[in-house]
Amino acid sequence: MAVYEIIKMGDPVLREKAKPVTRFNSNLGRLIDDMFDTMAAARGVGLAAPQIGISKRVCVVEVGKRRFEMVNPEIIEAEGEQCDAEGCLSIPEYTGEVKRYQRVRVKAQDRNGEEYTVEGTDLLAVAFQHEIDHLDGILFVDRVENDEPEER
Repeated sequence: MAVYEIIKMGDPVLREKAKPVTRFNSNLGRLIDDMFDTMAAARGVGLAAPQIGISKRVCVVEVGKRRFEMVNPEIIEAEGEQCDAEGCLSIPEYTGEVKRYQRVRVKAQDRNGEEYTVEGTDLLAVAFQHEIDHLDGILFVDRVENDEPEER
C-alpha cells in the first residue's frame, strides 16, 4: 500500500467541494486502503481524499477499533451539542474549540457502492462531521469557537 503526503492548509483543493464518486472499482478500493495507511502513518482518526489532493467524496475514520470507509457520505440526522478541542492533519500546528453535534447518523456507501447508515456519538460523531466538512471545503478553523486557533 501507499502512504500519501498530506497537503496543508493553503492548497486550493482543501477549499473545493469534492466531486461525488460514481465509479466503484478496484481503483477506489486501492484509494481507500491507501487512505487508511496514510491516516495510520500520520496517527490520525480520520482522513478525507481532498487532504491527499484528490477531489472525491471519500473519507476514512478509525476511532478505537471501529473503522469506516465512507463514500459519498451525508449527515441525515443530528442532535445534541458538544464543544471540544480539534486538530487536523492538514493544519498540524493548530487546535481549537469547535462546537459539533453530539450524535449524528450518516448515510454513505462502501467501496462496492453498497449503501449503509451508521450512528456516531461523542468522538466518533466529531470525526464524521470533521471529515464530511473536508468534503465540502470546510476546515475546522472555520468553525473554531474561540477567536483564534491555538498553536500546539
